[in-house]
Amino acid sequence: MTKIHVAIAILYRDGKFLCQLRDDIPNIRYPGHWALFGGHLEPGETPEVAVLRELEEEISYAPPSISFFCCDVEGDVVRHVFHSQLSADVKDLVLLEGWDMKLLAPSDIRAGKCYSEQSRDVRPFGIPHQRILLNFIDSIATVDAK
Repeated sequence: MTKIHVAIAILYRDGKFLCQLRDDIPNIRYPGHWALFGGHLEPGETPEVAVLRELEEEISYAPPSISFFCCDVEGDVVRHVFHSQLSADVKDLVLLEGWDMKLLAPSDIRAGKCYSEQSRDVRPFGIPHQRILLNFIDSIATVDAK
């Protein structure tokens, strides 16, 4: 099975996490679900370069620095996950891909769903995105407890 490699970003600010409500179109994975910003690696592109390119393309944002968190494998998809403090205010970001974006609290992520002002209803999290975020939140709690 050929693996699809994507790079995604966990962006956080004030204890909340920036999530994207994916477009509600049937030919993408997790349409109409909350997810993390990111996308496919281009040929010859490293995951770090890809995640920075995707953030620029999707929300016109370039983080001052980004760190690797993990690789998450789900079937034929390998997600290279990076994280960074969100230094911009959400109102200053330009949503160029997706239906909505929002800073979500850990309680929203644990609930597995969140209201979107754009769709005017409650939308679920993509299962891998929720799992990745919860693992990240747990890793921060573990570090903070030491």
